[in-house]
Parts: sequence; C-alpha cells; structure tokens
Amino acid sequence: MKKSKFSEHQIVNILKEYESGKSTKDICREYGISAPTFYQWKQKYGGMDAQHLKELKALQEENSRLKRMFADLSLDHRILKDIIEKKL
Repeated sequence: MKKSKFSEHQIVNILKEYESGKSTKDICREYGISAPTFYQWKQKYGGMDAQHLKELKALQEENSRLKRMFADLSLDHRILKDIIEKKL
C-alpha cells in the first residue's frame, strides 16, 4: 500500500480546517489531494484529536504484537504436536 505524504497528525489538522468551515474543494486544492482521498480521511480520522490518535496507534501496535505472539505459539504448538505424533 502506498504511503501517504501526510502524517496522521497533519491529516487530523486538515480535517479540523474542514470542521471550522473551510470548503472541501478549497482544502483539496490547497493540499493537492483528491476529494475521494479527503472523504476517506474523514471516514477514518473524523472526530479524532491528538490524544485519540496516540491511543489508536498504541492499540494497533499492541494488536500486531499479540498477533505475532499467537503465530509463534501456534507454530510451536504445531511442531510439538508433530513430534508427539511421530513418536506414536
């Protein structure tokens, strides 16, 4: 997936401009983004502030860490199961 040239904090600030009354067309022209991109950002980050963004990022990191842990344990479990089956 292509990395955005805008950080999440910048996106939140752009959306705050929209909430303060600036038109979508003006925002898109100023920042060089398309209207669909703006609306995707609005759907994903709408109503967030910096604190919510930090919490979201922390939860995403924890989720990925837990998924890796589960994958490792699942692999270990499968290896041990295969070893037991070979002995029988």
